[in-house]
Amino acid sequence: MSASAVFVLDLKGKVLICRNYKGDVDMSEIDHFLPLLTQQEEEGLTCPVISHGNVHFMWIKHSNLYLVATTNKNSNASLVYSFLYKLVEVFTEYFKELEEESIQDNFVVVYELLDELMDFGFPQTTDSKILQEYITQEGNKLEVAKTKVPTTVTNAVSWRSEGIKYKKNEVFIDVIESINVLVNANGNVMSSDIVGSIKLKTMLSGMPELRLGLNDRVLFALTGRDKGKTVAMEDVKFHQCVRLSRFESDRTISFIPPDGESELMSYRINTHVKPLIWIESVIEKFSHSRVEIMVKAKGQFKKQSVANNVEVRVPVPSDADSPKFKTSTGHAKYVPEKNLVVWTIKSFPGGKEFLMRAHFGLPSVENDEAEGKPPITVKFEIPYFTVSGIQVRYMKIIEKSGYQALPWVRYITQSGDYQLRTNT
Repeated sequence: MSASAVFVLDLKGKVLICRNYKGDVDMSEIDHFLPLLTQQEEEGLTCPVISHGNVHFMWIKHSNLYLVATTNKNSNASLVYSFLYKLVEVFTEYFKELEEESIQDNFVVVYELLDELMDFGFPQTTDSKILQEYITQEGNKLEVAKTKVPTTVTNAVSWRSEGIKYKKNEVFIDVIESINVLVNANGNVMSSDIVGSIKLKTMLSGMPELRLGLNDRVLFALTGRDKGKTVAMEDVKFHQCVRLSRFESDRTISFIPPDGESELMSYRINTHVKPLIWIESVIEKFSHSRVEIMVKAKGQFKKQSVANNVEVRVPVPSDADSPKFKTSTGHAKYVPEKNLVVWTIKSFPGGKEFLMRAHFGLPSVENDEAEGKPPITVKFEIPYFTVSGIQVRYMKIIEKSGYQALPWVRYITQSGDYQLRTNT
């Protein structure tokens, strides 16, 4: 079972717009939502599902809005939450920003979308590209467009329209990996993993069938080929276009792609990752006078690779003042509203070491304990490189007209949640 009704509320609990799908829950029940949520927040027991009698509220907060689904049945909570997040995604595609003002300014379109996205409490057409074919933001077009529903809504391939034509047929594949690393104050890696995503930009005519081959360890084991580096992917999630039965039987990623940009799949690799940018820091506090910071950054990746737009964020005491900096490369600046020194290095080659020194006046160190010890965080992006070694081995494009198409592949590694704890 799914949702009975969906509401969009402002932060005061006022209903901006709602849609009753099944009529089996009194619409006035929503009045109990915000008081119950406020009570939970005061008690420090915020829960994603709030109940009032036999009515359950499943909710998410986005910007200055609450999106709430109600039900009085034992509903599939994961389905409802997937729908609420999809709602945010579709509204953001339509209005660029989803907030109270965009709901009020586009009331008719929002109601039309709520009508199409769900039917009798079950998700229906949730692909924004397809919805935009017949729900437009110009009110006068709305009536005309509705007379002819696109065939994609009733097709087996609901994410792609028919009759798409391009002069030049191309598909761009981006393999993007984010590294999450937590290093303790003694320099030991406490936790690390890689979160990957394969994104497509498809400019192909007709209804092409695509097959993507990766150096997947399970596939190589199945086929008895165990040559070269392979990757064991976990938590693999696919776009709805991928034929899951085919993947489960022979690990082939076979699909008819959506037109334009889409995320084909995401995955996680649970492995010990050597931090690509290693940070050593010495932070010395001299009582009631000053704090001196020395930070050394070392690129622990291949010499032929270069990390771009590196940012090393070093926490400083909230009462620090009179900053002075010296860097061997890049530039450092003090961001007092965030109590940070941000050291920016535009281009950081592998194997290189750089140094930054900072000096601050420090009126007091009395609040040192209360502030805790925030970690140093690092942001970066390394093109033409994946830390896991994942590779696109092939991309086959088959279309009945037999045209030739070019696949382009790009690899990017970037920082995810990348933290190094300090002693002081």
